[in-house]
Formats: sequence, C-alpha cells, structure tokens
Amino acid sequence: MAKRDYYEVLGVSKNATEDEIKKAYRTLAKKYHPDVSKEENAAEKFKEVQEAYEVLSDPVKREQYDQFGHQGANFGSGFGSAFDGFNFGGFGGFEDILSSMFGGGSTRSTKRSNRGADLRTRITITFEEAAFGVEKELQINKYDTCSTCSGLGAESKNDVSVCPNCRGRGRVIIEQNTFFGRVQTETTCSTCNGSGEIIKNKCKSCGGEGRVKKLSKIRVKIPSGIDDGQGFKLTGHGEAGVKGGPRGDLYVSVTVKPHEIFIRDGLDIILELPITFTQAALGDNVEVPTLTGNVNLKIPAGTQTGTKFKLSNKGIHNERTGRTGHQYVIVNVVTPTKLTNEQKELFKKIAKTDLKQDSVFDKIKKFFKN
Repeated sequence: MAKRDYYEVLGVSKNATEDEIKKAYRTLAKKYHPDVSKEENAAEKFKEVQEAYEVLSDPVKREQYDQFGHQGANFGSGFGSAFDGFNFGGFGGFEDILSSMFGGGSTRSTKRSNRGADLRTRITITFEEAAFGVEKELQINKYDTCSTCSGLGAESKNDVSVCPNCRGRGRVIIEQNTFFGRVQTETTCSTCNGSGEIIKNKCKSCGGEGRVKKLSKIRVKIPSGIDDGQGFKLTGHGEAGVKGGPRGDLYVSVTVKPHEIFIRDGLDIILELPITFTQAALGDNVEVPTLTGNVNLKIPAGTQTGTKFKLSNKGIHNERTGRTGHQYVIVNVVTPTKLTNEQKELFKKIAKTDLKQDSVFDKIKKFFKN
C-alpha cells in the first residue's frame, strides 16, 4: 500500500508551524500509543504518526519531502526503509510525553535493553561515480552481535536467570527519609546493573556483553545524481544493541571529488572551452567532451567570448527523481601570446579592417570624442 501524505497523517496543513506539528503529534501519539489505545491497528497508526513526525519536525527532511515526496524524506531508501524495525522507546522527546500522560513513563518493564549506537562515516567518490551511480564497500569497526552466544552473553540459556533483587525489571525502588518525609526514588538495580538478569557462566568470547567489536564490511549502492555533501541512512547497520536491543543506524556522508574539466551546478554540467580567434571570427565545428563521449558543436561565425551553448540532456541523471540535467559550453577566445612574423603581418592587416559597421566600436569612439 502507498504511504499516506505525512501532513494528512498528522492532520495539519503544508504551511503548519513547528509548534502546530508538535501539538498534533502529541495528541495523536497519546491517542494511538499501544500501551493505552483500544483502537484497532493502534500500533500501525502509532508507527505511522511517528514516521510523519520524524520527517516534518526536521527542517532538512521536511524540505526534501516537500520537493521529492517520500523518497526525498529518506534519501537512500533503496538500502532499506528509514523506519524498518522502528521501536517505540526513546523517540525524539517522546519520553517526556509518556511522563506527562502516564505519570512517569511507560507501563512496560524497565529492564535495560539498550538500542545500539548510531554511527557516522564518510565515503569519497569520483565525479563520474556520482553522475552514474556506483556500488561501494564500506568497512566499519563497530560492536556487532557475538557469534558465539548469538547475543545471549552466556554459555547457554541455562546460565541465565532472573535477577532476584529487581525480579527482572532492571530497576529498584529505594526509600529515603528526608526533611519532607519518606521519599521513594527509582534507580538502576546494582545487582544486575540494569539488565534484569544474572549470568552464571558468561560467554568467553564477549565476556557477557552479548556483542564484540569487529570490522564489518557493508556493500552499498550509491544512486546516480548524488551531490557533494549529501548523505543517506542505512537502517540497522549501526552497532548491535545490548541484551537484545535494536540495532542503531549508519549515516553515510558523501564527498565528491572535483572533475578536471567539468563544473557541476545541480544536475547541469558547465564546460569552459577555449577557442582561437580564427574559430570565433570564421566559425568552426569542434568536438566537445561530455560524460558520455565527445559530441560535435557548431561555432557560428562571429561568436563572442563568453557565449554559452546548451547540449540538452547531456548533464547528470538523478535516479531518485528521474530528471536529467544539461551541459553548458562557455567558449573563451584565447589571445595568442607567441606569434611568428607571418602571423604578426596577418594581424596587422586585420587591424586595418573597417570597423565602422560595428555598433559597439562606434559607441566607444563617440564616448572618447565627447
């Protein structure tokens, strides 16, 4: 099924302010939260609301969404949806919403099951690779699930038992006498360090952590049309979570090397082409390089330096939008610096040519006479 428009999901207009978006999100999150909602498909609706809010509350993602739709909001969606495996905990300020709604957080167990850390990396590609797209291998040194115990942290399942102090919650209530009377505070269980479990025989490979640090190789497909400074998210390719927690994400920033002769402007390509005085005056047919090979360009007689020619659809193709740019050729007349005696005589003859018919020169002469 096609995704619904994010503005429609939150029930706001496309000109909604940040406060209006946040207010709408709070209302709908409270209405559809799986712990309290009695409505059908509450979990799916809650996830849909979270997805819409994550995009519309971020100025950059919102601008991309307004321009390119759902693909723009999640550049790099070919690597997996930005919301695959989305979890309900710890989402962008949602804990304070839960606190205000339910008086101190979710009613689910507070057993520590931490989400893996998000990671960031940078990749450098050539001008041509950005124009045509490329597949690259990333090497990331990160915490990954222990292959020996499959993340259990113990030698076997029989070595794992519920913590007797917190009864598996990972947190305990402590009472203290203060000037204001007896005060109860909730804190991490010191017996199990918040895991809710006691491991009798820890895994020898990970020491009970359930994950180990190692070099991971990830192959990614970079779509054509990506520009310098842009990036994308690889969902679930960050570090492994602790005690079965969800994986983090990997954010990849792209650096595009400058080209030797081409200059990029969005999807368009600019080429400055030097031509001789003779070519400019008499005209010529010249071969011009493009990303897909040389093409023939006709230079009309009398071409002035700085004249711009357009080669349609010879620019960069954007795989996400389907748009293709153009190539613009700007000619620059090159003044010779070394002339033979014969060439000097020819230029002297040209200098005696009657220029009265040229309106530009007429204007200059009149200016100096006045």
